[in-house]
Amino acid sequence: MLAPYPQLIKAGYRRYAGYRQAALAGMTTNVVFGLLRVAVLSAVLAERGSIAGYDPATAITYVWLGQGLLAVVLLWGSTEFSERVRSGDVVVDLGRPWDLPTALLATDLGRAGAAVGMRLLPPVALGALLFPFRWPDRPLTWLLFAVAVLLAVCVSFAIRLLLNMSAFWLLDGRGAVALWGAAGGMLTGLVVPLPWFPGWAQQALWWTPCPALLQGPIDVFTERVDPLPVLGHQVLWAVLLLLVVRVVLARGARRLVVHGG
Repeated sequence: MLAPYPQLIKAGYRRYAGYRQAALAGMTTNVVFGLLRVAVLSAVLAERGSIAGYDPATAITYVWLGQGLLAVVLLWGSTEFSERVRSGDVVVDLGRPWDLPTALLATDLGRAGAAVGMRLLPPVALGALLFPFRWPDRPLTWLLFAVAVLLAVCVSFAIRLLLNMSAFWLLDGRGAVALWGAAGGMLTGLVVPLPWFPGWAQQALWWTPCPALLQGPIDVFTERVDPLPVLGHQVLWAVLLLLVVRVVLARGARRLVVHGG
């Protein structure tokens, strides 16, 4: 009963891989911002030496991994699903012989796979060539990092879909997506490493899914922490949020029926 989900993964990969010029433009933007962030963090560490275990090499690795993972995890998602809700096309999606959340997740996994080659690897390679870089010391870390990225995509997908599903009630999900876009960079560890936050803020954030998107995978790669609690945090939120997606979708579908959608 796996079909058509493997095909949807391939379709998601091909769809994203087809926009090569857009990917090149996005990668160029990420590299430019990466260079700026490296300059800022290097200046800070030149004065302090080390902050919360971040030496220059670790901070530079954090920057380039974050810039690359941004497109893989897709922190700032599209409003495609909310547009389908607003137009009523989601009724067609709900009527197809598939499980809609699984189908959407499969498509997003394909997109993320394409982004690994087009948006993650080039910035990381450039950063490693130009600056001190902290590679994993243990071979197992590479596998754990791949698992952490996969889980981060799942958590991000669930958050993005829930934000889009607000259109069932708000008629337009762009506002909710925009609010997340404004706050997500800071809360996930993209702008500043979360270990640089005050202790109380770190503890509060780790009770949310936010660190699972970027800070967690980067911590696994740089081997700053025990990877098992990080992966456990990601698994917990991935399972919980995907279950919430199903509940919200079921309620939203009933609302469409009530309104004659």
